[in-house]
Order: sequence, then C-alpha cells, then structure tokens
Amino acid sequence: MLAIIGGSGLTQLASLDLIRREVVRTPYGEPSGALTFGRLCGRPVVFLARHGYGHTIPPHRVNYQANLWALHQAKADAIISVASVGGIRADLCPGTLIVPDQIIDYTWGRKSTFHDSSDEPVVHIDFTEPYDAALRRRILAAAAAASETIVDGAVYAATQGPRLETAAEINRLERDGADVVGMTGMPEAALARELGIPYAAINVVANFAAGRASSANGICFDSIDVVLREAMRRVRQVLDHICEA
Repeated sequence: MLAIIGGSGLTQLASLDLIRREVVRTPYGEPSGALTFGRLCGRPVVFLARHGYGHTIPPHRVNYQANLWALHQAKADAIISVASVGGIRADLCPGTLIVPDQIIDYTWGRKSTFHDSSDEPVVHIDFTEPYDAALRRRILAAAAAASETIVDGAVYAATQGPRLETAAEINRLERDGADVVGMTGMPEAALARELGIPYAAINVVANFAAGRASSANGICFDSIDVVLREAMRRVRQVLDHICEA
C-alpha cells in the first residue's frame, strides 16, 4: 500500500475515495493526525498530513518517529513525501515540481532514529542515496504520463525552522551545494530507511529563497498561497498517475 505524507498545501487528497480514518498510537507517541485510508484510482492508499489536518504543527515539532512508525504499522510498502520548498538555484522558480535526489541536513535536536537505546546495539544505515531510486523513477514516469514537467534531481537542504532563512544563510546553503531549502525532509527520510520502507519526495517550489530574484528584499506570503494552490493540483495529477500505473 502506498503512503502519501502531505505537507504545506496538501492536507488532503480530493480524489481519494475515503474508506476510513483511523486514530493510531505508537511506541513513540501520537502521529500528526489520524491516518486516512482510501483508494486513489482504484489503488489502496494511506494519507497523513504532516503538520496536522489544521496545519497546526510546526516543522521542528512534528513527531517524525510516530508518523513513520504509524505508516509502518499500516503496512505501507512505499512512502511519497510532498513538501513545499524555497528555490535556491536560479532555474527553480515558483511552481516548479522537483524529485530531489540528495539531502544536506542542518536540523538539530530532532529525534532522528528508532535505535536510541543503550540496551541495544548501535544501528547504522547506508544513506549514500537518501531517496529510493525505483520510487523516484516511478514518480518521474507518472509525471511524464500526466504531461507534467518535473525536474529530475536536486539537493534538498533541511533547515530547522519554523522561521525562514536569512539571505546570508541561503548564500551558505548554495555554497554547500544545495538547490532547494525546506524544513521537513529530515529526519523523515532517514527514519523511513531505518524501517526499510522505500521513500521518495515531490518538492514544490513555493517561492524563491531569501535574497533570490523576487525574494531579494523579502518573501511575499500571499503569493506563496497562490503558487501552492495551482502546483498542488498538478501534484495530485502525478499522484493519480502513480496509482494508475
């Protein structure tokens, strides 16, 4: 069963044929909200709103452990994360859809592993390629089938939030090799890897990052809402085609 984690701009799937909502408990506390089970183009899907269904949970307070464990309990065999980002690279303008292939983690203080007990051996995961290659190809193929332009590959910088970055911080991220910046990509991807669940992401560029292009002197939040409404409609089409394949 495919799991979809929705971020800012995607708190529900309009085309999902709802079967049930289930409040779950995990050894790591409560996830962001109830799991929504249904069918998308005839395929079973479970959906979870990362920030809660009222978008009330900031990035640094998301219980990533509980979210991923809940999807694991639900027997998810693949996870697609949808998240809005700021565009650092000049060609990644607002409205661009991206399937990232790498991550740089700048977050701190988040519970980032399921293996944090002194009573068990240390567990290491290979994180050379943080996103599952086969699932990335599946997303790219679905975008092509939906006639949606999507960028193949980008380096995602995961920052702490909830504030947006300074222009100087964006300059630093660019020097580090980052193409886009967001706040929720980690530890989500690493926790999925620990659970052995294939994980990939669709990033939606909501705005240019601080100090770039139209955000040179500040970020206009009103324009972000407009961009996300249209871009998430396109994301939903891609998700529909993933389930049709």
